[in-house]
Amino acid sequence: MPIYEYLCRGCGAEFEAWVRKPDEKPACPECNGSELERKLSLPRLHTSGTHDLAMRAAKKRDAAQAKEAAYTQRQYELNHDD
Repeated sequence: MPIYEYLCRGCGAEFEAWVRKPDEKPACPECNGSELERKLSLPRLHTSGTHDLAMRAAKKRDAAQAKEAAYTQRQYELNHDD
């Protein structure tokens, strides 16, 4: 079942909807209108280059979070005599 993006001409809401049949048109979840325009959806590409970039960004983010967690734990230990 494809997921399509729609723009409601009545209220301007943008939303996604699953479409089971090609001739099926959903209703706007905001105003329940039927004047919808299907937007052009771009496919997501997963190449080795984009995967490598995503992995590097995730590792950098994880390292920063680990450093922050270690700092917070150390500050807690220094300031609390339990």
